[in-house]
Amino acid sequence: MDDQEPVYKRILLKLSGEALAGNQGYGIDPQVISGIANEIREVIGLGVQVAVVIGGGNIFRGMAAAAGGMDRAGADYMGMLATIMNSLALQDALEQAGVATRVQTAIEMREVAEPYIRRRAIRHLEKSRVVIFGGGTGNPYFTTDTAASLRAMEIGADVILKATKVDGVYSADPCKDPSAVKFDNLTYLDVLKRGLKVMDATATSLCMDNDLPIVVFQLSRPGNIQKVVLGEAIGTIVKGE
Repeated sequence: MDDQEPVYKRILLKLSGEALAGNQGYGIDPQVISGIANEIREVIGLGVQVAVVIGGGNIFRGMAAAAGGMDRAGADYMGMLATIMNSLALQDALEQAGVATRVQTAIEMREVAEPYIRRRAIRHLEKSRVVIFGGGTGNPYFTTDTAASLRAMEIGADVILKATKVDGVYSADPCKDPSAVKFDNLTYLDVLKRGLKVMDATATSLCMDNDLPIVVFQLSRPGNIQKVVLGEAIGTIVKGE
């Protein structure tokens, strides 16, 4: 496996906030986050440049709060702050694993992180630092999936790696429907027409317009990030015709 060449040189890894919570469902599980940090370190060791976008659902969900009667914009800003907390936690885990890291936020808070500056982010990546983008797009009404698509375009990533609980995209929720079928390949239009839960429609459309592939894979299996980077056929790949 060591003599394999990575098929992607620069990746954007999209993690859900829930992924950091592990089995506890809320907050941050130290074992889970250090496991993710070690996986990222292995990928950096292959010479791959890594950027990360994390959701905030393990701390606060803007959509859920808005559904409960809270102002949507205010709720979304709270969700963005949750993503920054997760970004700082991942930064700490990565630095403990010996990986140089920078957090850039779409909402300025210079005491804890750099403001998002595209050219500076690219420079960090070229120096083999992991760049974690916190605060979503900095705008309410946009998900962290859309933030991941946007940042991936801006930094010239080769692919978005979307880490999930299941091993790819299915025709239905495989946890609830035993007859659900897994797809190995999908087009962006398939995803949009069928309403498949890959990323939201805005994020998927952005990837389609810029021909950026998305690989959906299972995070909980150790070594999976490295396998995807080395071009192994795991998970589901979403790309153009």
